[in-house]
Amino acid sequence: MPEVKVGIVTHYFGKVGVAIVKATDSTLSVGDTIHIKGAHTDHTQAVESMQSEHKEVARLEPGGDAGIKVGCHAHEHDIVYKVTA
Repeated sequence: MPEVKVGIVTHYFGKVGVAIVKATDSTLSVGDTIHIKGAHTDHTQAVESMQSEHKEVARLEPGGDAGIKVGCHAHEHDIVYKVTA
């Protein structure tokens, strides 16, 4: 599957299963499929919602960060890719 790097996980809140993603390379939108890859992580899922500053956002631009509910235990420095096909 072709992928484009979006950014990195900067924090993971285990009790609620939310990863904070900092966009460094590309945009990310609700409905996109992401692939979280790291030393102990290899997870693919659709983005159902994102929050930034406690508000729902539909799009994450490079330089911004947002919380995304994930179905895995993400780790700091995991790389987040957007699946493009």
